[in-house]
Amino acid sequence: MQALLNDIDRNGWGMMLGGCEQGESIRLRNECEKACQEGDFKQAGVGRAERLKIDSEIRKDQILWLLSGPLFPEQEAYQVKLDLLRLALNQRFILGLFDFEGHFALYPEGGFYKPHLDCHGGSNRRVMTVILYLNENWKSGDGGELKLWTTCGKKEGSFVLIEPRIGTLVCFPSADYWHEVLPTVNSRMSITGWFRQRQI
Repeated sequence: MQALLNDIDRNGWGMMLGGCEQGESIRLRNECEKACQEGDFKQAGVGRAERLKIDSEIRKDQILWLLSGPLFPEQEAYQVKLDLLRLALNQRFILGLFDFEGHFALYPEGGFYKPHLDCHGGSNRRVMTVILYLNENWKSGDGGELKLWTTCGKKEGSFVLIEPRIGTLVCFPSADYWHEVLPTVNSRMSITGWFRQRQI
């Protein structure tokens, strides 16, 4: 975790291979697949509340919001890891992060998400984006890479392409870094979420 914090301190964003152990990541993937087979996922939209709408020109993925409780043991275990990361981010960067909201994200073949920031208009609650990839057999050519522009606040210039390999964890300030999910050739799974501040 210290290496991830150092990356964020140095670059503004961070990535950690093995951010979640292989076995834990596979169990989360299995939970994601089971929920998909049971029809629990919904088409993802853009905006929120009364402004939420489905727009397949902007994004083409399905989501299932994470729940907590005894029926979801793998999610509970991941939430414990996330809480340790939240506390570490608060200690290192004095962010006032209070809680986490997140969802499983499933990009079917041909799925994508055009360039965007992870903040809703009129709200600054989402502070840090956290993504955990769950693609056990991802290989070059499967698509679905995360394209992250590395200049804070700009959708131009230098960028990195992050492969969505299982266990890889990515973290960056939600309102500052433009990013997109490139089109998938094979299905792509992740847990995407946000550490939030209290609503003022």
